[in-house]
Amino acid sequence: MGRIGLMKKKQVLSWALYDWANSAFATTVMAGFFPVFFKQYWNAGVDPTVSTARLGVANSVASIVIVLLAPILGAIADRSTARKKFLLIFASLGIFMTVALSLVARGNWLLSSVLFMVAVIGFSGGNVFYDSLLTSVSEEKDFDRISALGYSLGYLGGGILFAFNVWMTVNPEIFGFPDSTAAVRFAFITVGIWWAVFSVPLLLYVKEPPSEGGSPRNGVVRAALRQLMNTFKSIRRLKTICLFLAAYWLYIDGVDTIFRMAVDYGISIGLNHRDLIKALLITQFVGFPSAIAFGYLGGKLGTKRCILMAIAMYIVVSIWGAFMHSQKEFYLMAITIGLVQGGIQALSRSFFARIIPASKSAEYFGFYNMLGKFAAVVGPVLMGSVGLIASSMGCSGDLASRISITSVSLLFISGGILFCFVDEEKGKKEAEFLS
Repeated sequence: MGRIGLMKKKQVLSWALYDWANSAFATTVMAGFFPVFFKQYWNAGVDPTVSTARLGVANSVASIVIVLLAPILGAIADRSTARKKFLLIFASLGIFMTVALSLVARGNWLLSSVLFMVAVIGFSGGNVFYDSLLTSVSEEKDFDRISALGYSLGYLGGGILFAFNVWMTVNPEIFGFPDSTAAVRFAFITVGIWWAVFSVPLLLYVKEPPSEGGSPRNGVVRAALRQLMNTFKSIRRLKTICLFLAAYWLYIDGVDTIFRMAVDYGISIGLNHRDLIKALLITQFVGFPSAIAFGYLGGKLGTKRCILMAIAMYIVVSIWGAFMHSQKEFYLMAITIGLVQGGIQALSRSFFARIIPASKSAEYFGFYNMLGKFAAVVGPVLMGSVGLIASSMGCSGDLASRISITSVSLLFISGGILFCFVDEEKGKKEAEFLS
């Protein structure tokens, strides 16, 4: 029994370490260096509102691809016992494209956009299969705690590499680089190496659940597509899942938009990019213990109540951001976001895991990630479009950016209202019926 317990813990830790691995991309690339480098190096001399719109489009196009692929890939994985295989394929895609960013020349915003979009597809596609493995390494009673462990390690691991890369770019001469530009280029390479190395434990030690369909290898795709069509038909009758996905679609859009566009927004209203990077570091290291705390709070206060608390905090942040002026305020906002970001992500994942059939976890997490990424199509474009419209009406660049950030609050408000009507117990009964 002790040996079984030890093996289970090894699987849990190996699973959670993938969050440690790929969060390096989320922090150093998506939230940190790419927005700054994209605006100041690959879009040198371009109007800030134009570069913001380009960044929004790049994020949205990548999200559209995931929207189209995620449910299909999830269905195939469920029938072919290929979750880890697909995770490896998408992670490798993200790793190679991230390293390739280090080779893009100054002013080449189009190539940098394409490589970034493909890297985001690799990152997001891998998460479909990573999330679905939660039901394999954990029992339902531990979903909140194990899901939170993954996010907390993601914050810590991503934060450690990000801190190293910030140090490297602030003091490039210590590391033998001629300037900060060369250091940023090398930072993209470190992300690829980090992501690759810490993905290995999951591939080695996490056991793949048995396939649901048992179809022959050459009929897997056809059978998966039939299964997907059946799920599309049946999911419309599953009111709890549909309601949760609609709510999640809205509020996670706000979370992703703030995460992806925060540095770009700070630069647009005149804050120093180094202070913004430091604020991201604060978010990472606050997020590490906060995600763990939310995992335990979910068990004590209820997962639903904790998610609603986090949504309320995000409403405050998105409105507060429009009136922010000083570096100190941005740091305080970073702390606030760090307190709830990991929690809302971890508990949303564990909440969804409770109301879906375990035998179809990859397929249903395909829908989960599909709607999450479809929301990210709307958010960055909404923010960029509102900024462009305000600018065309005569607002200054600073004021246009401040107006754009307030639009995000609508996503949290509408998502929170819908989530209030989600009944977890009813969802569990529906999942049992489908199983």
